[in-house]
Amino acid sequence: MKKGICIGSLPGDSTEARFKLAKEAGFDGVEIGTLGDDADRHQTKQIATQYQLEVFSVMNSKHWACPLSDPNDEVRAESRDGMLDSIVTATAVGADTVLLVPAVVNEAISYEDAYERSQAEIRKLIPAAAEKEVAIALENVWNKFLLSPIEFCQYLDEFESDTITAYFDVGNIVLYGYPQHWILSLGSRISKVHVKGFNSDERRFTYLIEDCTIDWNAVMAALEEVGYDDYMTAELPVDNDNPESRVHGISDDMDRIIAGNV
Repeated sequence: MKKGICIGSLPGDSTEARFKLAKEAGFDGVEIGTLGDDADRHQTKQIATQYQLEVFSVMNSKHWACPLSDPNDEVRAESRDGMLDSIVTATAVGADTVLLVPAVVNEAISYEDAYERSQAEIRKLIPAAAEKEVAIALENVWNKFLLSPIEFCQYLDEFESDTITAYFDVGNIVLYGYPQHWILSLGSRISKVHVKGFNSDERRFTYLIEDCTIDWNAVMAALEEVGYDDYMTAELPVDNDNPESRVHGISDDMDRIIAGNV
């Protein structure tokens, strides 16, 4: 299994500084956000090559401000454009995955409408992603949507496309489920994994091991059972008190988790 880290989890005043730290801390790759122009994409690819890091995934930037479940056609069109930019970014930097939050449910958007609208919009994106061999990986987040593993599986399977996969976030599930159960349900649908800690007693996010109530050994056993062997990616805040040392600590914690030694 490879160790990844989100670029937003890396302190530094430049992409190069962040990538250099990621390499020094022992990470194999970095997940980035959508880049708006070819120059930035080319530079990012060059820096990754310089530090022998993979840029394996791109986090789409429009899905919160412009959700695919929005009732306004123009908002959904802007969201699709953001995804197309993400796919172009992924192709330029060599990433095989774009992370997408599929929908948002709120007072103005019903569950049923979110389900139908988001599926319709994602289907429009499949040809562009499939042509570039980029997976659209749908992440479970606190968006009041896809609240059970059975429903998540159904939602994914209804696309009838290998391009649509799951980006499973271990920490996001703990408030209302057990990550190891979700992993076993999703199985081979999982193409990428995010990790963050969560304390279920205090209902708050944590770093990976300190104050965390997640049964990491059970999570790793489930991932092994379903045959997952791709990136495990840390998505954690920068520690302003001890920024660089924290990144090294995250890497060490991930080594323990991957080894099943927590």
